[in-house]
Amino acid sequence: MKSKKYLESLKDKSVEELKVELISTKKELFNLRFQNATNQLDNTARIGEVRKNIARIQTVMTQRTKGLA
Repeated sequence: MKSKKYLESLKDKSVEELKVELISTKKELFNLRFQNATNQLDNTARIGEVRKNIARIQTVMTQRTKGLA
């Protein structure tokens, strides 16, 4: 159910807010990958969650540019 709430919050944001969120999420993914490479990451499942969130953000942005949402 978390993903549905996250998706609804994304749909309420403007394109500029989505771009900012996309950048911050990509930075988070980079940091998680770096921590994983240096064996400092405890919750490796977080990498998958962040990757899916990036895909969700990009999907909403694409829908907006094509006028679907």
